[in-house]
Amino acid sequence: MNLSRLGVRRPRRLLAEASALVIAVIVAFPLYWMVLSALKPQGEIQSAEARPWTLSPSLDSFRRVFEQQEFGRYFLNSLFVAGAVVVGSALIAFLAATAVTRFRFRFRTTLLVMFLIAQMVPVEALTIPLFFLMRDAGLLNTLGSLVLPHLAFSLPFAIWMLRGFVKAVPEALQEAAAIDGASRTRFLWQILFPLVFPGLVATSVFSFISTWNDFLFAKSFIISDTSQSTLPMALLVFFKPDENDWGGIMAASTVMTLPVLVFFVLVQRRLVSGLGGAVKD
Repeated sequence: MNLSRLGVRRPRRLLAEASALVIAVIVAFPLYWMVLSALKPQGEIQSAEARPWTLSPSLDSFRRVFEQQEFGRYFLNSLFVAGAVVVGSALIAFLAATAVTRFRFRFRTTLLVMFLIAQMVPVEALTIPLFFLMRDAGLLNTLGSLVLPHLAFSLPFAIWMLRGFVKAVPEALQEAAAIDGASRTRFLWQILFPLVFPGLVATSVFSFISTWNDFLFAKSFIISDTSQSTLPMALLVFFKPDENDWGGIMAASTVMTLPVLVFFVLVQRRLVSGLGGAVKD
């Protein structure tokens, strides 16, 4: 009986592993082609025969990227905007999730439903209203015009996700902490915050990626002051009317991808536990 079941499970397991391998190759191939195109000489990129390899790798495309005068400033601007959104959304979402979970107040359910509705509105539909809002607030051509919209768009998802983590912490733990003399503030930051930290990491990854790769807001709100531009805007330098510099585009895209990979590697363990906790909830 056991042998027969094992014989049935083995083909299924092999099929699942093969399917996962095929999906992984499909997902990784665009990244491989991006790095390959960044390393190819200009002649191979313009060749009519596209080959998935190169025998003479070159760093000329990366050299052209780093020779751009404002590239370093663009990188620091992107890092500042993404970091501000990640830290701000994590703190605000943690406090808001605690409030809607631990406290009972009027319109609490309505507020939670509004968080879900906010996720359904396309970003493109709000770009023009946000433009006029930033103009009236005097924030155009500043990094604040990028931080505030991304912070607003990342909060509903972060609050809704962290709500499950806060709810999973038993209220008896807070009562025990109060008996031991811990204040509500001490319980919030020294007990509850470490317990929901994996959820904060999971939401921070999504906030970081969406902010780091943003092009729409950067193009719409940074109009004349190019010193406030971010990395996605640096790609426009390599798009030319007569002929696009695909080597430079792929090299710049590779450089843009590296911080995301580094951030993901640093938080991958917390991310897995955070997503697991969200699914379990």
